[in-house]
Amino acid sequence: MSRTPEARAYDLDALRERVLGEGGGTVDDSIPQLAAADPGLCGLALALLDGTVRTSAQADVPFSVQSAVKPFLFALALLDTGGRALDLIGIEPTGESFDAIKLETGTGRPPNPMVNAGALLTAALVDGGDVEGRTARILRGLSAFAGQDLGVDEDVARSEHLLGDRNHALAHLMRAEGTLEVGADDAVAVYAAACAVRVDARALAVMGATLAGGGVNPVSGERVVPAGVARDVVSVMATCGVYDGSGRWMRSVGVPAKSSVSGGIVLSAPGVLGAAVVSPPLDEQGTSVRGRVACEALSADLDLHVFGVRGA
Repeated sequence: MSRTPEARAYDLDALRERVLGEGGGTVDDSIPQLAAADPGLCGLALALLDGTVRTSAQADVPFSVQSAVKPFLFALALLDTGGRALDLIGIEPTGESFDAIKLETGTGRPPNPMVNAGALLTAALVDGGDVEGRTARILRGLSAFAGQDLGVDEDVARSEHLLGDRNHALAHLMRAEGTLEVGADDAVAVYAAACAVRVDARALAVMGATLAGGGVNPVSGERVVPAGVARDVVSVMATCGVYDGSGRWMRSVGVPAKSSVSGGIVLSAPGVLGAAVVSPPLDEQGTSVRGRVACEALSADLDLHVFGVRGA
């Protein structure tokens, strides 16, 4: 039986009320703009593959996409390199933090595209002859995933670039290993701009649904990436998208997802829907505290767990 009718009638405002009382967590303070985020913000959205989009209160509040951009950078890199990105980036989980100064032993490759080293490289692999060209390509690609024009928060991008010391270290390490072909500072600048793209929960849910629908945006009808690219991206989201908490996430939520330090989470339930939550207080793995609880409830309520037996 299709889960679309249940999802179409799902009360996201009621779910929001259920999770608003969740306490704990800390707002990220790695840059001033993130530190200034409203800890009370909580917005949710669902995007179904028939084009239906449902939202809660605060789903239209903008925030910088941060690490939730990583699956989409990976998709664009796969598309623009004709799949060669799979030879340049690993796909195994690390069990370490997202910004660990670590590459694969013997290859010099980033361990996977969901950690910062991998995202720096995927951002550098998209089409474009320089920082401006690659940034423009990424912005066009992300806008196609969202089905709407997106923009870069230049203040956030500047802070990410200036204060991203570990990203600079990773870029220089990859340069030393011969993995990164562009300049280290250029790679960090492009990735900083990608993290600074402004979305809201609604846009992020549509982006997740585009992957869940095999690369076709359910709202615009545009094919953004081939089905094989979408499959590969969602597969790596399942194993690596919540960093060293990915195993626990897949057991409890069972939906491929990507977390971010701005408190956003994007989910892609293959063949069913995309979803997004934003709530800035984070747990020790850098995942939104309310977002995790909301995703667990959403998965249980709509029977979304990929390893569950529907109706059992």
